[in-house]
Amino acid sequence: MLLGAAGRIPGDWQNITLEGLQTAAAEGFAVLNVVITDPNGLKDDDIDRLKRMFVEAGMEIGQTNGRYGGALVGTDEVQRNAAIEFVKRMCELTACLGAPNTYLRPGSMSPDGPWLSHPENRSESVFDRLVDSATKVCRTAEAEGVTLAVEGGAVSPLYSARRARDFIDAVGSPALGFNQDPVNFVGRLEDAYDMPHFLGGFFELLGDVTVGAHAKDFRVVDQLMVRFEEAEIGSGLLDHGFFLTELQRVCPEAHVLIEHLPPDRFATAAGRYRQIANRAGIEWGTPLTTS
Repeated sequence: MLLGAAGRIPGDWQNITLEGLQTAAAEGFAVLNVVITDPNGLKDDDIDRLKRMFVEAGMEIGQTNGRYGGALVGTDEVQRNAAIEFVKRMCELTACLGAPNTYLRPGSMSPDGPWLSHPENRSESVFDRLVDSATKVCRTAEAEGVTLAVEGGAVSPLYSARRARDFIDAVGSPALGFNQDPVNFVGRLEDAYDMPHFLGGFFELLGDVTVGAHAKDFRVVDQLMVRFEEAEIGSGLLDHGFFLTELQRVCPEAHVLIEHLPPDRFATAAGRYRQIANRAGIEWGTPLTTS
């Protein structure tokens, strides 16, 4: 496995510089993700330049992330088809970049954001639209030899390990895999306080289709109403040792990307994560960079 970061260099691919990559490498990261706002704005020269910079910095290009909101499940067919075409283009760019996968965001019916709750998110009609959108994208992914890494979360249409597995099976494409990010799915105190059972379900149901992971932490907020919030790695309740051990078992080539931190906090998080990994007996790999 390789330790990496998502968001270490804020913004999209245009903000990536050799100096920024070298700084991230010095902090202990082997992989950085690439965010693409406009897939038609990335030309052949840009792709070649990005690849050269990663090689010179001794790093691998990680997961690609396109910004297309929650339209894959929407009822507006014009917007949904535009999102499908966007992700198809992401597949083409991912193949050109030599990245391991491109992120598939399930979206939401909320007009305020793709990671916000909505009463319809758990409906069968939303699930069916997501299956239809993903099936169309997967045809391009298969042709390009690219993997799609879908995530989910308690507020999304893919709200549990079981629902994520049902989705992957319904699409039925070898190009579709799962991005492990368990913090997104914490929705009950039973989840928070029984990590072996909670995490174990994701690897039992989705281990054979796991293609990568995001790393962060969470805590229970001390108040009357149940509330969870993200926390820096090592300060919350997630059992990272168990998670990494299982991840290494099912997907030893996984990129593990620390995320959702300000740029100046990534180095500290990487140090903590490596300490946790060392105690769990995890051996990190080294980037396979080629000119």
